[in-house]
Amino acid sequence: MHDVLTFCATGAALGLTGALSPGPLLALVCVQTLTHGPREGARVGMAPLFTDFPVMSLCMLVLTALSSQAWLMGALSLAGSVVVLRFGLASFRTKPLTIMATPAPARSWRKGVATNLLNPNVWIFWGTVGAPTVLQAFASSTAAGAGFLAGFYVCLIGTFAAVAWISARCSTFLSGTGYVRTMRVLGVVLILLALRLAWGGVVRLGLA
Repeated sequence: MHDVLTFCATGAALGLTGALSPGPLLALVCVQTLTHGPREGARVGMAPLFTDFPVMSLCMLVLTALSSQAWLMGALSLAGSVVVLRFGLASFRTKPLTIMATPAPARSWRKGVATNLLNPNVWIFWGTVGAPTVLQAFASSTAAGAGFLAGFYVCLIGTFAAVAWISARCSTFLSGTGYVRTMRVLGVVLILLALRLAWGGVVRLGLA
């Protein structure tokens, strides 16, 4: 049960931070909301449910084939810790968002899918953090793996939907200090996760 809760919390923290971190998908959620309404913004936010699967599957296949190389898995864990640490430090530099909306056909689903698939951060995340953590979680138990994925996507998609709702009714949140303070709290959480990943890498490399 402890592993299930740990992986679920890890997934939730990564999903929440992934949704709120400044990036092309968050910006598109806000633009579509301001231009076409919160439903279209929420449709953009659902894109990862479908676009992540091929990316995650490819990364998991590669990592499974290389799983016998303990040093490589340890190195990947250290690389993942660097990626998460970078996200955490970037959260402290977050500034209020300024979103400019211009009239255009909605096509929210198509735009969301294209934006997420072409975002290099998605590939970096799944290659160094997401897929290794999924494999580690399922190695612990099926419930732990399911818990990580559930925590991640419930928080990711739920937060995008919440951003769409907030943008439609209170657009000042993303352009005010509340958003900045939220990102700083999430930055601390990410730094702690980065330390956990780094320690796991050190252990796998036999250095501790």
